[in-house]
Parts: sequence; structure tokens; C-alpha cells
Amino acid sequence: MSLVVLVTVPPERAHELARILVAERLAGCVNIVGGVQSIYRWQGDVAEDPESLLLIKTTGEAYPDLERRIKELHSYEVPEIVALPFDRASSEFQSWLRDSLEPERS
Repeated sequence: MSLVVLVTVPPERAHELARILVAERLAGCVNIVGGVQSIYRWQGDVAEDPESLLLIKTTGEAYPDLERRIKELHSYEVPEIVALPFDRASSEFQSWLRDSLEPERS
């Protein structure tokens, strides 16, 4: 199963987090969508902050390690981590994604 994982982050952390996840082979690709304005309830108040949205492509097998790593790296007490499964994608993309998450061969 393939997943798109949505994660919001402070704009200044988006690039760093995306590069780490791809370098560690937890994600095949991360798109950074800037200019997101989030309005949410936090500790009884309505808050509003600028954020970036990460669109992370990964697999169901890699997801537990991806989630753990995001929690380690993220600056929020409760980071938004939402995984959406998809089963329709080009066979070439699906193959590329699986290959991208394979450990490096020596």
C-alpha cells in the first residue's frame, strides 16, 4: 500500500525536515506547499499560524518509522500527521516509490 502523509510544519523547518526524510529513505518524495495559513484550536483557544504543508509519499511498510522520525524531529507538541492511502497511481510511480525506500546497496 502506498501513502500520502500530510504534515504541517513551521515554514522555516520544512526544507530541513523534507530532506532528512528523503535522505533516510523514509519518503520517496516530499512536496513542500508554502503559504498555508492554519486556524486551529489549541489549549482552549483558537490559534492562527503560517505553516508549510509537507506532502510525503511513502509506503505502508515505511510508515511506522516515518511517523516515529517526524515526531522526533518536529517542534510541535502534537504534530499533524495524517496518512491517506492510495491504490491508484501509475505502475512506474509505484515501482519508483518502492525502489526509493529500499536500503542502499553497497
